[in-house]
Amino acid sequence: MSSLLVFVLWLMASQAMATHIRAGDIQARADPNNPLRIIFQMIIYTDSRSAASADETETIFYGDGTTSGVNAITVASRTNIGNDILRNVYNFEHTYNAPGSYFVSFIGENRATGIRNMQASDAQNFYIHTRITIDPIVGANNSPVLNAPAVDRATAGQVFLHNPAASDPDGDSLSYRLVVCQREPRGVVGITTATTNRNRPQPTPVPGYAYPNEQSVSPGGVQVPYAGPPNPQVGEPATLTIDERTGQLVWNAPSTRGLGDYNVAFIVTEWRRDANGGRRIIGEVIRDMQITVVASNNQRPTVFVPRDTCVIAGATITRTITGTDPDNHTMQLQAFGGIFPPATFRQTISRPGYVAGVFQWTTSCSDVASDPTQVVFKVQDQPPGATSPLIDERPWRITVVGPPPTNLTGRAQGGSVVINWDRYICTNASRILIYRKENTSSFQPGPCETGIPASAGYTQVGSVASNVVTFTDDNGGRGLERGKTYCYRIYAEFPRPAGGASIASQEVCVKLEGRAALFTNVTVDRTDVTNGQITVKWTKPASSSGFNPPIGYRLFRGEGQSPATGSYTLVNTINNLNDTVYVDSGLDTENKAYTYRLEFFSNVSTQPGSAAIIENAGPASSVRLNGVANPTANSIKLNWTYNVPWDNSQQRTRIYRRDPGGTTYVLIADTVVTRTGGTFTDRGTAAQPLRRDRTYCYYVETVGTYGSPTLPSNLLNKSQERCITLASVPCTPILTLRPINCDSVAVTLPRGGQARYNNYLSWTLGDTPANCGRNIAFYRVLFRAPGREEFEELGRTPVQSFVHRNLASAAGCYAVVAVDSAGTASAQSNVACQDNCQIFVLPNIFTPNGDGRNDTFKPIFASPVARAKVQIFNRWGTKVYEGNASSDLTLWNGGGGRGNEGGDTGARASAGTYYYLIEVEFADLNRTTRTFKGWVELMR
Repeated sequence: MSSLLVFVLWLMASQAMATHIRAGDIQARADPNNPLRIIFQMIIYTDSRSAASADETETIFYGDGTTSGVNAITVASRTNIGNDILRNVYNFEHTYNAPGSYFVSFIGENRATGIRNMQASDAQNFYIHTRITIDPIVGANNSPVLNAPAVDRATAGQVFLHNPAASDPDGDSLSYRLVVCQREPRGVVGITTATTNRNRPQPTPVPGYAYPNEQSVSPGGVQVPYAGPPNPQVGEPATLTIDERTGQLVWNAPSTRGLGDYNVAFIVTEWRRDANGGRRIIGEVIRDMQITVVASNNQRPTVFVPRDTCVIAGATITRTITGTDPDNHTMQLQAFGGIFPPATFRQTISRPGYVAGVFQWTTSCSDVASDPTQVVFKVQDQPPGATSPLIDERPWRITVVGPPPTNLTGRAQGGSVVINWDRYICTNASRILIYRKENTSSFQPGPCETGIPASAGYTQVGSVASNVVTFTDDNGGRGLERGKTYCYRIYAEFPRPAGGASIASQEVCVKLEGRAALFTNVTVDRTDVTNGQITVKWTKPASSSGFNPPIGYRLFRGEGQSPATGSYTLVNTINNLNDTVYVDSGLDTENKAYTYRLEFFSNVSTQPGSAAIIENAGPASSVRLNGVANPTANSIKLNWTYNVPWDNSQQRTRIYRRDPGGTTYVLIADTVVTRTGGTFTDRGTAAQPLRRDRTYCYYVETVGTYGSPTLPSNLLNKSQERCITLASVPCTPILTLRPINCDSVAVTLPRGGQARYNNYLSWTLGDTPANCGRNIAFYRVLFRAPGREEFEELGRTPVQSFVHRNLASAAGCYAVVAVDSAGTASAQSNVACQDNCQIFVLPNIFTPNGDGRNDTFKPIFASPVARAKVQIFNRWGTKVYEGNASSDLTLWNGGGGRGNEGGDTGARASAGTYYYLIEVEFADLNRTTRTFKGWVELMR
């Protein structure tokens, strides 16, 4: 019964298995009411001269293990487009059970006869697919639409052009790349009856495929003059390229010795933008198309398109497209793209050698997108008689941007700024983004420049829905600073996947009158673990209209220089506006930095229940000083950091030092710093260099400013005190490793076993570097195993010796590092390496009788062995066994045993004398290989 079913399926499929298919592609769109239902349109171009072109049914594979049924899809329309080509349209749909990524494919049987760039084309089926993604996160997804036909004619010696004029209904980005034409070796019947991968095509490259420009299929093809892109290298071998952005396919140029039909395939990949600006592939369409190369004296016409441009949504763009022909032929102009309609194109002038047409598109807000919209213009000449027509085509890319928001205004409201604007004209925009900077900007957006570049100096401070017309900037609840001018711009952002943005609005600036409370000092008065002290100071705020009570300050403190927002602790509330100093004591200033934040509070009005206004100052941290001694260079390197609202980089920071035995600090230097910190290396002076094994104490004093004549300056702030010992570098150890006495090892080896080793290390302290320290707390013993690049710590010891015990292998290298009581490490000692002995002592008799004694031929003694290969010969020179030693170094079991290394599974060897040849690779550092020859007596 199953054989009969296969025969029937084959008979049904064979009705269409003839040589006729030239080109095709599949396009998909999602049902907006049911995202699992996908509606497809497949366009197949066939050879009208073939009887198979009359077939009206095809088979579709949906990518989920199901099919349409063999020959169940019927042609919806068929059009003769000339040059022996029929355009066949098939409409079908499929509802999937679940979200996923599916490859919807078609296998046509078979390709047209005589395609030059593949083997036996009429015996190869035709494969195309379209990948669709159904994903609730992605949303509705329609495949790219290829608006231009998939067949074209080329003339030998002239550039061939093709552009699919692809567009994406969802506004997804498209890219293009060439691929090898494919087939499905099993065919339709084989796929539908297969036991594995049934109804799931497994395409492979067409046998013998070569790209049309290759000399093997189009011999003598060379590049000819062409305006590009790509720019040709005239006279060099022919090229075939596709522009990854525009999809423009260029073959420069077919050969006069390569007339006939060629097929090329390319993939149009669909990219969906995500919320973070990244992109993922959600679909692809394969177009497999045919190019017919003919010989002709006809010369290719030229189409002239405008430069890529942009337009503000709502504007109408009108452009004239022209074409010329060197042979003075009449021509036809055509336009392809996803915007027809509503866009229009009509040919207005046609005379010999010249043609013109008018493109017009009234854009709307729904056309705004991140990527440009592409229109492809094609001119085709109309030579007399049977001469093959030629074409030229060029893409034109139009970017549609959103109009700028209008009538932006602003006003001060306490410590905030309220901005307003007209309701945005594009209702499909997703949100309005608000940007702010201090003081006015020279930035003016270009004619089609969207958004606000970072170079303009603005910072995004908020966003609102596109239908909102107001925003209050209170600096994230911290309040804006009085006395400053804040400038704003806004622009609209459009939803993905198309994305896009508007031009920025005009700028509006608002000055907050008065003066904010500003930190001026966070200076360390006393360095101590439990009783450290910091003085914090700030300026009194001012307002032309005064402040409504209750008023006062709340001072918060956090540990470190960048504490988390929620980690601050309230340390004091002050209700006297003139009290702008707080002495914070009981701190651990020796080990910690502290950061302060100030809230100035008042009421919006004097009315009961009035809302409070909170203005923030800070954060401002103490200066944190650290340092490290460099005994080798006889210096101490200091570094300090701070996180403050003023600028310490405009004036030099002062460094103070207290010498050993001294009671006062002395200014020793000043240095340039950055806005976040500085460094300084103290080398002493020629007259008074720093001395080893002495302790030096330091602090630094920064000098800050707010950078305005009306704001505080000369702000002096001290770090905590930091004491550093310039300890001597420990002397470098000199290591000795006792060598192994291999003779004594051989004597002590256990019979039938392997040796265990002890490596004995000892060392002394050398005299380097000069003036090195000999007060050592402990030594780090380092070991590097064979084959390793890095040392690992083996152990620590306070004495100058160490024993590495009970080793299966003595091989390895050692080094020692001395460490003093301050944790300062010496340079690494010399490296001393130990190696294994090379011992391999064999018996001259073994008795494989199963009594558990001497049952196998194995070494009596052996040092570590990496591997051993053994060959056994009888007294006539015949090899009776060859193998590798087992893990316990068994070389031969005398035959008749189990498998595994050392186990001879052949016939039992008879008693007698046997000869061995053993190649042994020892596990020493050099992997020494030695060969052992001899005899052994086997006794049963």
